Amino acid sequence: MIIDYDQINEQEIMKFKGGEGLLRTRNFVDEKCKIMMSRLTPGASSGYHQHEGNCEIVMILSGHGHFVYDGTTEPIQSGSVHYCPMGHSHSMHNDSDSEDLVYFAIVPEHH
Repeated sequence: MIIDYDQINEQEIMKFKGGEGLLRTRNFVDEKCKIMMSRLTPGASSGYHQHEGNCEIVMILSGHGHFVYDGTTEPIQSGSVHYCPMGHSHSMHNDSDSEDLVYFAIVPEHH
């Protein structure tokens, strides 16, 4: 199966999961998995949240920032891969004041 993100409408979400700023995202979702191509705008963040019933793998495609993972700050940049296992918590932050933090993320459901 090929997922063509050009054929998926982009959503704009303010303060994603209680974070700051704007997230632009194109998501493929079925009963087993959520697969996202997303951009956190300059200075934006996702809110700190726990993964219950799923985990998340995030690959940074461009930009730089940091994750707060279980209370620890981890810097990220293009090429970084962040993993948040089920039962753990994280938030993502775009530290740039001029460029989007572009990432590809997979959230498989654990049933």
